[in-house]
Amino acid sequence: MAFAEYPVQSLMYITNRPELVFTEGKGSWLTDHNGKRYLDFVQGWAVNSLGHSNEGMIAALEKQARKLLNPSPAFYNEPMLALAKLLTDNSCFDKVFFANSGAEANEGAIKLARKWGQKHKNGAFEIITMNHSFHGRTLATMSASGKAGWDKIFAPQVPGFPKAELNDLASVEALINDKTVGIMLEPVQGEGGVIPATREFMQGLRALADKHKVLFIVDEVQTGCGRCGTLFAYELSGVEPDIMTLGKGIGGGVPLAALLCKGDVASFEAGDQGGTYNGNPLMTAVGAAVIEQLVAPGFLEDVRAKADYLREQLLALTAEFGLAGERGDGLLRALMLGKDIGPQIVEEARDMGPEGLLLNSPRPNLLRFMPALNVTREEIDQMIGMLRTLLKKLA
Repeated sequence: MAFAEYPVQSLMYITNRPELVFTEGKGSWLTDHNGKRYLDFVQGWAVNSLGHSNEGMIAALEKQARKLLNPSPAFYNEPMLALAKLLTDNSCFDKVFFANSGAEANEGAIKLARKWGQKHKNGAFEIITMNHSFHGRTLATMSASGKAGWDKIFAPQVPGFPKAELNDLASVEALINDKTVGIMLEPVQGEGGVIPATREFMQGLRALADKHKVLFIVDEVQTGCGRCGTLFAYELSGVEPDIMTLGKGIGGGVPLAALLCKGDVASFEAGDQGGTYNGNPLMTAVGAAVIEQLVAPGFLEDVRAKADYLREQLLALTAEFGLAGERGDGLLRALMLGKDIGPQIVEEARDMGPEGLLLNSPRPNLLRFMPALNVTREEIDQMIGMLRTLLKKLA
């Protein structure tokens, strides 16, 4: 079918999209309506943790779809319980609430922290977040985000989110007062340009939270579920947060997210939190299939090995073309270009032939890489080769 025959005019405009329609995907590859294939190093912005059309996920979907889709979140269901236990068994947390998106999980974390503040901190409600952070697109999570310009798009903002600087502990401590209930950050700022929080900063935040008796909250919507080489990125710093949010990779491509907390932080009362689809068996069955694959023996070790290999290849490109370096954790990495050619590379990579390459440029001077966690070395080599061709032309 020709692109002109698709009813694209029926969709509400929210962004500029190229004139192609993806029709199939397998592993690290997508195919469009013309039959052209694309090597996908975006994977839905780190959503497809196991690539496209993962067989374990398909089997879980098919099996559960024939049993039970949604009995209502007012009742328990088996996949909900199984996934909750998988998450608590493999983390430092005791309690789980399931949601549909990372923004919804972060909204829940804000509500939980404020509820805890009402019960234990004389109504404290402010949550210190970081400049250049990204926590979602609800009104509260946009207000919590430190993304430039977001304070004006849907003004007025939700109050209660003073902003500190990532990796500057003094800037955080200077904002703590009797209204402070928590400190919230991404262990790696993805939309901010793949900027990791240092191990020392994470440890310092844990100490600050203990000192002032406030909550330490990690937004692992992008960094969690194996993306950084450990099941959760907080493990890299040897700290235990009080609250964690998950999204993207936990569903491997289906709408699933989670809010986790320590037992003594779980403060919701009946009616405080809910949602029609929260914890539905179809999505949680898929989530369990994803987590089971991530915690299988050797999987995360393989992620770390491939992350090291990708890092080496990006550093080789840096040396070859005089670029500004690379950074990141695990398979969430950035190549700093030293000039604002990121968007142009993204466009030309997609349009190369006979096969295209899908990349992302959250900042015009860098590229972000979020491949499937089971990407092969051969696919990394192919991506590097295609990128080298573009850099010869543009850098």
